[in-house]
Amino acid sequence: MTEISASAPGKFVILGEHAVVYGKPAIALAIDRRFYMTVKRDDEFKINGEAADLKANPHMRYIIGRNDMISVSVQMDSKIPTGSGLGSSAALSVAFSAAIRALSGKSLKEAEVAEEAFEAEYFSQGRGSPMDTSASAHGHGIALNVSGKEDDRLWDISKNEHTWNISKIEVPAMTFVIGYTGIRAATGPLVEKVRKYKDSNRFALDIINEIGQITLEGMDALRTNNVVELGELMTKDHKLLSILGVSSNELNKLVNASLPYAYGAKLTGAGGGGSIVALTDQPNKVCDAIASRGGVPFIVKTGVEGMNVSKKE
Repeated sequence: MTEISASAPGKFVILGEHAVVYGKPAIALAIDRRFYMTVKRDDEFKINGEAADLKANPHMRYIIGRNDMISVSVQMDSKIPTGSGLGSSAALSVAFSAAIRALSGKSLKEAEVAEEAFEAEYFSQGRGSPMDTSASAHGHGIALNVSGKEDDRLWDISKNEHTWNISKIEVPAMTFVIGYTGIRAATGPLVEKVRKYKDSNRFALDIINEIGQITLEGMDALRTNNVVELGELMTKDHKLLSILGVSSNELNKLVNASLPYAYGAKLTGAGGGGSIVALTDQPNKVCDAIASRGGVPFIVKTGVEGMNVSKKE
């Protein structure tokens, strides 16, 4: 029986979360924590050997339906904390899409997997952007809606009135520390919170536009390896995200604890709980500071590969 193994990396956002939902620029890097799975045909839908309800797994339900699969057995193992802001659901969607497409004999082009995984995320959450799934499918680093060399263009993804242009980016050697609050926060409600704020208050739209401008400045700092400026922009972005109401006391504590030893720090992902990311050349001190405030720190490597698929007959 054919068995497909697939994996996909998590990610963190340097700049641009929430604003990217409205077509603004964003920058995300894949990290060395991955979602692993094996998939094979079966007489019923199973997860880790147990019968499972597809309705309770909307990402998988969408991908199975789109590929006309009846039932499969899935073995999963994730090294990405759930609800951490590190793209765990996107990595699941990318790995599962790649596995199901391989099992069905379909194309495994990164662009097609990224788009299908994004649609699965949108189906599950009701809103969002293709940032996480693009970063997970391609790996390394990606930018959304940032002008650059035509050779860097990866693909475009459109949904409703928005179109996102995804490009690959070269990321200089930098050290980042993740600080996980241990609090799981669902993406959908936080994105909806920002939408309601934006629709009811012009000030929120101004904040979203400012985040977009900061992200463009951050892209220039990244290209020139200006860690001082990039760090300052990250911290400024965190303050703007706080104004939008997606930070929390726990996230703010970890950011403030990191800043004495970092160029900059900010929440990453949807917010609410999840994680912060700090840009630093003193990672051990940042880790100690995060741990002292009750967070779970880990140093992440960037420049990792995207989705990976293999077949065993």
